[in-house]
Amino acid sequence: MRFLAAFTLVPILCFAFQDLGSKYGEMDWLTIGYAAWPLMIAPVLMLLLFIKNRELIRDPHRGANFSQTIKIVAAMYLFLNVIGAIGYSWLAVISVLSSLTILVADRQLKRQASA
Repeated sequence: MRFLAAFTLVPILCFAFQDLGSKYGEMDWLTIGYAAWPLMIAPVLMLLLFIKNRELIRDPHRGANFSQTIKIVAAMYLFLNVIGAIGYSWLAVISVLSSLTILVADRQLKRQASA
């Protein structure tokens, strides 16, 4: 859960720091890429974490919090990276696919575990 929290919070904090620093601090070196790249990298790292902990998702008693949290964060990053793919870089499509994989694979793993 610590890694999931880090993968969730670090890009959001980078985005907030970039927004505040460029508006009020007049820090011209804080470009939009400072916030966009962590937002695009986080879903890929979350997918690796998801693959590593797939046994936790199959057991609903132990992994209920992990499964629910990773699905909520993946849906959030899915929305943000669709916007990023349209407005910033086509490389955000990789992050969109990672988020979709998490959302679909979670359901499939739970279905296999119950069968």
